[in-house]
Amino acid sequence: MEKDRKMNQDEPKNTADSKAAKKDKPKKSMKREIFEWIMVFVVAGAMAFVIRSLIFEPVRVDGESMMNTLQDKEFMITTKFDYILGDPERFDIVICNYPNTEDGMYRVKRIIGLPGETIELRNGDLYVNGEYVEQNFEMTANSTNYGPFNVPSGHYFVMGDNRNNSKDSRNPLVGALDRKMIKGHVRCVVFPFTKIRLMKY
Repeated sequence: MEKDRKMNQDEPKNTADSKAAKKDKPKKSMKREIFEWIMVFVVAGAMAFVIRSLIFEPVRVDGESMMNTLQDKEFMITTKFDYILGDPERFDIVICNYPNTEDGMYRVKRIIGLPGETIELRNGDLYVNGEYVEQNFEMTANSTNYGPFNVPSGHYFVMGDNRNNSKDSRNPLVGALDRKMIKGHVRCVVFPFTKIRLMKY
């Protein structure tokens, strides 16, 4: 009983000590708190940069050069990692930069010719190295004639699906694109919500 009494007598003291310890615990300084918030924004910004540069990026269609596959003002998701690990393939829809342009805008086009190939259009039909290749996607009606054009090594020949209204590799100011100008692979349309769809090629 005497031992229990001693323990009970000690309890208020322990509680008081605990309260005093909590009271004496230093608060974060304003500078420390500001620094932590800055670090949160820096890390978030770095993660966003890595995601946009290496993983995926949303891009808006601007213009009618990819009709009927893509419509003006639609939003797409493009992936980046697959072109870091591999190379574009024929009929991939890609976002790309054009030579001698400084507007910072991506162009959306379709890969038609691969490095080292000879590309020719005859009345809208595609011939690669003299062989007919079916274009099984929704182009606008056209009877385009072009070529033959020899795609240089390390370059890709791109065209819009709206062949009558597309500034692409057929234009001498654009030409075949260097591999490093191809920035991403269009995978799907995500807006408008009523038009959500995957790209089949």
